[in-house]
Amino acid sequence: MREQMRRTLLGLFIGILPSFFAAAQEIPMTEEASAEQVYEESYSSEELLPMNDMGMDTGGYVLYQTEITTDGDDVTLEVENVRDYAIVYLDKKRIGELNNEKREITFGATEGTHILYLYVENIGRITYGPEILDNSKGLFGSAELNGEALTNWTMTPLAVREYDVNQLNFTTPLSNGLPRYFRGTFQAEPKEGVYLDTSGWGMGEVWLNGEYVGAYWEQNSQQSLPIPSTLLKNGENVLIVFELKDNGKQSMQLTDKPIFK
Repeated sequence: MREQMRRTLLGLFIGILPSFFAAAQEIPMTEEASAEQVYEESYSSEELLPMNDMGMDTGGYVLYQTEITTDGDDVTLEVENVRDYAIVYLDKKRIGELNNEKREITFGATEGTHILYLYVENIGRITYGPEILDNSKGLFGSAELNGEALTNWTMTPLAVREYDVNQLNFTTPLSNGLPRYFRGTFQAEPKEGVYLDTSGWGMGEVWLNGEYVGAYWEQNSQQSLPIPSTLLKNGENVLIVFELKDNGKQSMQLTDKPIFK
């Protein structure tokens, strides 16, 4: 009797397995493309320029960069205004992030000269609160390293959403740590109720078969994007992701339900 029950339960479990695994389809991101391909004309200034001065009044990305010299001890970077979100890299290593509530970061650096990169996203216009009359975006005001003013800035807008992702040149993984595009292919068929699981990734944008799907952020409660059935092709599909951070993820998943934290 016990053996018969064991076989029955085993049969039921085996019968469930195919439908369980069909609910999640992994998409390996096997190719990468440098974000330099979407760099627009740069601006040079002794001081930080807000995005508005670069003709960017709505959402978008700008790379702020300058050269710093350190003596090998910990240093503190402080920016007066950060709108709305900045990922900070020293050379090609991510060292942290800033926002308008957290405008200071302390980090270690070897003695010598380094390039400081701040990739800033402007999420959009403020429509409420005390800043409603000041819709300056990006980095502006003072920027200091250990209390000393940082100057000689180069600021480069990134045409992340405007660029035709089908024109990007992809190669095998770059693994350079900086913000970049990822590409992966998978087999599917058009169907309703499909979601892209973005959990584990940092912050970025998604395209499927050349069409924009949406943006994701690891701090959002929802960690998935709905995929319209009209975007899924019968056969090979191409997923492209722009990732602002480098969390080390190399794949995403299709699921049949939304993912929440």
